[in-house]
Amino acid sequence: MTSRAPRIAAWLALLIPASLLGGALVSQYVFGLYPCEMCYWQRWPHWAALALGGIAVLSVRRVQGLAVGMAALAAIAIATSGLIGGFHAGVEYGWWEGLTTCATSVPAGATTDDVLNSIMAAPLVRCDAAPWSMFGISLAGYNFLLSLAGAAAIYLLLRRKQPGTIVA
Repeated sequence: MTSRAPRIAAWLALLIPASLLGGALVSQYVFGLYPCEMCYWQRWPHWAALALGGIAVLSVRRVQGLAVGMAALAAIAIATSGLIGGFHAGVEYGWWEGLTTCATSVPAGATTDDVLNSIMAAPLVRCDAAPWSMFGISLAGYNFLLSLAGAAAIYLLLRRKQPGTIVA
């Protein structure tokens, strides 16, 4: 009996980034929650994972080694997005300082023109303010949780050598 784990891992590698990107795009274009710079950073690894997951799904029946490799790379990309989301969530919750390109900063002793220029150069959407949250968790926090859980699930499925066993 052969394991179905690589096929399930390949489908997860496709569906997890597709779902998270879909949710981000719906929140942006349907609900008007415009992304900040760090929100865009979280999307790039998901786009890569989506492509890798697609290759994994298409090759799982023909070249299982390729499918496993692509699913593993997709899991790494998904985890990368989750880690960026974790950093972003920490900035939103005020646990640490964000990047200076995401917020307005006015130097000490600035003139009125400097203050005005600083305000005008600020991004429209700040990285340190969560535009939406549910149960106290922001979208970046959900990306962190769902991405790392999904990447771990793919990893565990790929480590399975035969049905019912996982090799550490």
